[in-house]
Amino acid sequence: MPVEDYAEIREAITRLCADFPAQYWRECDNNRAYPAQFVTALTEAGWLAALIPEAYGGSGLPLSAGAAILEEIHKAGANAAACHAQMYTMGTLLRHGSEQQKQKYLPGIADGSLRLQAFGVTEPTSGSDTGALRTTAKPDNEHYIINGQKLWTSRAEHSDLMLLLARTSPLTNQMKKTHGLSVLLVDMREAMGNGLTIRPIKTMMNHSTTEVFFDNVRVPAANLIGDEGKGFRYILSGMNAERILIAAECIGDAKWLIEKTAGYAKERSVFNRPIGRNQGIQFPLARCYANMRAAELMVAESLRLYEAGENPGAEANMAKMLAADASNEAANVALQTFGGFGFAEEYDIERKFRETRLYQVAPVSTNLILSYSSEHVLGLPRSY
Repeated sequence: MPVEDYAEIREAITRLCADFPAQYWRECDNNRAYPAQFVTALTEAGWLAALIPEAYGGSGLPLSAGAAILEEIHKAGANAAACHAQMYTMGTLLRHGSEQQKQKYLPGIADGSLRLQAFGVTEPTSGSDTGALRTTAKPDNEHYIINGQKLWTSRAEHSDLMLLLARTSPLTNQMKKTHGLSVLLVDMREAMGNGLTIRPIKTMMNHSTTEVFFDNVRVPAANLIGDEGKGFRYILSGMNAERILIAAECIGDAKWLIEKTAGYAKERSVFNRPIGRNQGIQFPLARCYANMRAAELMVAESLRLYEAGENPGAEANMAKMLAADASNEAANVALQTFGGFGFAEEYDIERKFRETRLYQVAPVSTNLILSYSSEHVLGLPRSY
């Protein structure tokens, strides 16, 4: 069955985003400010609780609805990176948490009184090699004692809860590197000032990312998600959803960029003719559109498989890569078409150029996606 289009949801998101025009995003970008008003509006309208089951106060919608929400936010020229993590991080709690944990946290996440936006996985020395992480969680009576450091933990300053991956069993020569890792739900409101330190990282785009330091941070043992030592598997189970949702955002970015660029090419006149008449402008833009549509179909296919209960690892990875490529290509063509004006912030092209470039690197590098496809789809020898 084809994935539903969610026309009414898309229209509602478009109306909401109209209250946050381009100037709002420029000001956030200039001030490196978290778009708190926008996130609050999404929360109050219930959109960030869309994937939480009704039993816990959410809407109980499928992943395709979440993809439609995020795509439309980006298609409106906005940026969902300030809040998108909640849609996929809460899945780890939902799938692998105890009923007591779900009752304790999910209703608050659904109504906005709790924010689960921070995802502590990457570290300075491990990068994408998750099995090599060094942050430890050692049992101590009814607590775990956390020590270590996380890097590129976005939204940590604007989140109440963090989903943390830490090593609970020392790595030995006989162990597989991904064994002995556990997932803990850290209440950062309690941890701040009690061993938890957050340091913002200034980046080329306004992404509210940080590095986080743990110095004997005490976390209740009751906050362990699932079984000790199986955390890597729990994190993996949410990666398909994460990649599909990010791909949907990239599709939205590409649509916004293509529409803006086509409109400008029709209106901008040089040598007494619209520049859109020139094939040097037409052909790159037409190729952008074709590549965006192809990526959009792959996103739809990965959603179809996901909602059918299958494991669309290959499709989710390809969707993310192709959609990221499409948005990055559209940003390049937009900047070239706008010429000097593309570098002026008032046209918003340079902002989107910076924002779309991120998705070549994170979450999950394009090179890792290609390695995955080489090994798991084509059957080539493992490269790392």
